[in-house]
Amino acid sequence: MTPSALRHRIITFALLTVFAVYFLVPVYWLVVSATKSSGDLFGSFGFWFANPRPLQYLGDVLTYDNGIYVRWFANSLLYAGVGALAATLLSAAAGYALAKFPFPGREALFNVILAGVLIPGTALALPLYFLFSGFGMANTYWSVLIPSVVSPFGVYLCRIYAAAAVPDSLLEAARIDGAGEWRIFSGLGLRLMVPALVTVFLFQFVHIWNNYFLPLVMLSDSDLYPIQLGLTSWTGYADRQPELYQYTVGGAFLSVLPLMVLMTVLQRYWRTGLTEGSVKA
Repeated sequence: MTPSALRHRIITFALLTVFAVYFLVPVYWLVVSATKSSGDLFGSFGFWFANPRPLQYLGDVLTYDNGIYVRWFANSLLYAGVGALAATLLSAAAGYALAKFPFPGREALFNVILAGVLIPGTALALPLYFLFSGFGMANTYWSVLIPSVVSPFGVYLCRIYAAAAVPDSLLEAARIDGAGEWRIFSGLGLRLMVPALVTVFLFQFVHIWNNYFLPLVMLSDSDLYPIQLGLTSWTGYADRQPELYQYTVGGAFLSVLPLMVLMTVLQRYWRTGLTEGSVKA
């Protein structure tokens, strides 16, 4: 290895280490803080343990107020799981159609979808509230679920990936064999688009899981709250009930576990997609 190559490798490693520390330090602080009582949370060094009792404190989080946190956790799983799955399937169908079926106005429609990527979700929350209110669906599960199934970025990504990863010759061969369009899409298109679908699902899951403003606008019943909104409601009462500080930190720690598990489970599909076609038959 030449000195220049070694220097570049050292610089790259140093930069990656800095970024890794930047992103992992808050996670480390959260893990440490979840093992502390409310008193130790403010009265001890923030980056080290003090009388750690993680099982007791996390158990208190799960049982507080008749287990309301468990209800919030289940709500978040419902919103994020169902919403991300529906958004992925709709994005796959729309992206595949835009990539493989020429029709008048296709590019104009695609440009409109791209424009939707630029619109922040907070700008749409209030109009959506008035719309759902008019249909009598505000303060219901549907008021959070239905907006969550729309993903303009997912449609964009699926179109780009379908155009590159689904060969037209393969589709023509399937048509010659007598397969219908739905069977071709479900049997060939979806399988070839798996890396893109995993990406859309994960992005949408994380977006819905961390979404705060839409549930804040739509929901008034605490039994319908997702985790993010529920934890914020706890911090509002923490001045009168100091133990809620510890419950909020413990609840935040539990809330990141599904995202970590999901990333660990799904990352192998990304590796499969990246190496696809690298080996010659």
